[in-house]
This record gives sequence, structure tokens and C-alpha cells, in this order.
Amino acid sequence: MGRLFGTDGARGVANTELTCELALQIGRAAAMVLIDGNKKRPKVMIGMDTRISSNMLCSALTAGLCSVGADVMHLGVLPTPAVAYLVKKYKYDAAVMITASHNPCEYNGIKIFQKDGFKLPDELEEKIEAIILDGASVPPVKVGADVGRTRTSEMPIFDYVRYLESTVDCTFEEYKVALDCANGASSVTAHELFTDLGADMYVRSSIPNGVNINRKCGSTHMEGLQQLVVENGCDVGFAFDGDADRMLAVDEKGRIVDGDKIIAICASDMKKRGVLKDNTAVVTVMSNMGFFKFCEEHGIKCEKTKVGDRYVLENMKANNYKIGGEQSGHVIFYDYATTGDGQLTAIQLLSVMKRTGKKLSELADEMEVYPQVLVNVKVSQMGKKRYENDEEIKKAIESAERELGDSGRVLVRVSGTEPLVRVMLEGKDEKQITVLADEIAQVVKERLI
Repeated sequence: MGRLFGTDGARGVANTELTCELALQIGRAAAMVLIDGNKKRPKVMIGMDTRISSNMLCSALTAGLCSVGADVMHLGVLPTPAVAYLVKKYKYDAAVMITASHNPCEYNGIKIFQKDGFKLPDELEEKIEAIILDGASVPPVKVGADVGRTRTSEMPIFDYVRYLESTVDCTFEEYKVALDCANGASSVTAHELFTDLGADMYVRSSIPNGVNINRKCGSTHMEGLQQLVVENGCDVGFAFDGDADRMLAVDEKGRIVDGDKIIAICASDMKKRGVLKDNTAVVTVMSNMGFFKFCEEHGIKCEKTKVGDRYVLENMKANNYKIGGEQSGHVIFYDYATTGDGQLTAIQLLSVMKRTGKKLSELADEMEVYPQVLVNVKVSQMGKKRYENDEEIKKAIESAERELGDSGRVLVRVSGTEPLVRVMLEGKDEKQITVLADEIAQVVKERLI
């Protein structure tokens, strides 16, 4: 994990940790690293989610980019995967998304995409960090006609929604669909997408006001969507996060269908249709043991990566695998996208339902879920750095692993985007893993606060 960039861009509390000054510096440094120095007028696009600080940071980023001679196109509010798609379609040199994803409104972040639509690899992020933190090179000062210009585009929502529609070969008139837009970026695209595809819709949390993004809604707060599905007799519900790069579903019974089950359902369908490269799906070490059992039973191979959709994507890109993702709802369909896309995932899942004629509950029940306990422990920034070398925490983890034996597993990791250490245990006995998770979490709290 870098000094400015975590597993999903630079992120922090807006105006204290992620300041306008830092955003300006990131704009300058990113232009230097990403753009051919011989190009007279490099072009960078900027999209953002709905949180109140996004416009402020967009202005600072724009100033930094223009100061080194880059022209900037403002896309306005748009999902992260839309920005990743449009940077290729519009043939821009780079793109920036201002978002803190599923976090509360006081947070914000900066994700940077290369011209091919992929997030920056670690080595390019490190170069940006070196320019900002170490003065490794000095950003050029442009004056007069060489200063960058800004413009806006009126087409991004239209172009992105039309593209999503092109990824399915059917419509969904027979389905009642509930949507939770998290008062975030999908608020500007989801209604049009599902209307065009014919679904009968019930929508909640789609009136953003700058501070209600992810507040008791979206993929981190599923209760409202579960209620909406059941009360209105919907066939399925889809909850997006703030920047709409992830999605969790709700079946017709009101039960949550997480990323593991979504990947299992879609991978199995792709295998049957002969479009699953090497019959392989890519997931992280956090995936449920039940997912691996499902794959074994259905002849699907698994590739495991570190936690973070960027690592899943790196593996997929290297091997041309077609589907991968995370339990949290980041699902990547490599034939269609270079990042997780919640709305793409939703219509792909609907397509499986239509092809099979099965209800989502039937499809989801094909994968058994092993009990899993996740405890998030808030720690200090210094505590995050001390984690790897703390012997007491290592002893607590080893003790739990001995007690579980082959009947479960322990995974403890530092969050790449938040001041947290995540303690996850999985096994057949939920009471046992709950006690062990709490014991480890208490040691982490005592040692790293």
C-alpha cells in the first residue's frame, strides 16, 4: 500500500486529509506520469459522485491539470465504470474519478484511469507519490496559450447507458425490479437504463443532496431495499454503492445475494454457454468457503488474489479470464468492462434469470454459504503500519487457527481505504468463530489503537 494511494486510489476525509492542495498536486503529477511529454495538448476527463466535496476537489484537480498544459473535460456526476469506459471511447489520455465509493459523505477520493480504461498499476502510483512527496521531478509551468482549457460534455450519460444496453440481447418486461441508488452516481443512469430495458421499477434513494450518499441506503445498508422488494412483490432488487461500481442483490424472498453468489451464478451460466475462458473465475481470499465448494462441484476453477478488485483485474487481464470479483459486490465482466460495474452486473444477472427461467432464490440456493464473521476494528494510522510486525496479534491468530483446524479459516488484514483492521473467520460453527473473532479483535484493538 502506497503513501498516498491505497488499494482503490487516494482517499480520506475531504478538506482535512484529502485537501484541495493535495488534489491540485495529484492533478499536476498525474499529468506528468501518464501523458507523453511530447504531446502539446494532452486531454484528461474528470467524473465525480454526488458527495458535497466532489465539486471542490474537481476544481482543484482541474487547476492542477490545466497548470501543466492539460485540457480537461468535465463529465459531471457519473458512475466510476462510466468514466473507465468513456476514456477509451472518447480517446482521452487519462481520466479521473472523484469518489469515496461506499464511504460516508465526509470522505472523498481520487481514482485515476489510464487511456485504456484500466486503473493505475502500483508503479505509476509510486511515481506520482514520488513527485508529490519527494520532489522527484518538478511539474512544468505553462503560461499564455499553453495553459490548459476546460469544457463540459453533454453526452456521457447517453453514451454509457446505450453501451450497457448493448451488452444484453433481451429485455425485461416480465420483471418487477427494485433499485437502491445509494443517493449516488447511479441516480443519474439507473432509471434510464432499466426503463429502456422494459423493467417495471421501484426506486429508492435516488435524490442526492450532497450529504445523503450511502446514508442508510445502498449496498452497505440493505434493509430498505429488502423491505421494498417484499412489500411490492418484486422479482429482484439491486443495491448500488456511491459510485456504482459494486452491486448486491436481493431475491424475491428479501434475502441478500452477495458477490460470491452472483459470481457463482454468472460463471456457471457462462460455462454452460461455452464462454468461460478455461472454465475459470477469479476471486479474492475473502470469498466464502461455500463459493470454492460450488466451483468444485460445477467444474469451475478458481484463481485467488489479494483483497481489492484491482488485483482481481490484474489476474484477469494477464490470463484473459472473463469473470471475477469480490464478495462485496465488485464484479468484473472482462468482455465488457475494465472495472467493476454494478449496473452491468445487475443486467447480466437478470439475463441469467431470463435464460434459465429460474427465480433468483433458486439460483442463489445452489451455493451453500458457510458461516462467516467479520469484525472491523478501528485503529490509528500508526497502528495500521505496526500491524505486520506485532507478535501478540500473530499469537492470537495462530491460536484461533489451531482451534479451528480444517473446519474453518482465519483472515486478518489491514484495510486499504479506511483506518481499519478487518478480522474475518469462517467455519461450520458460527458460535465458535464469533468467539474467536472477538478475541482476535480485542487483541488488535489493544495493540493498535
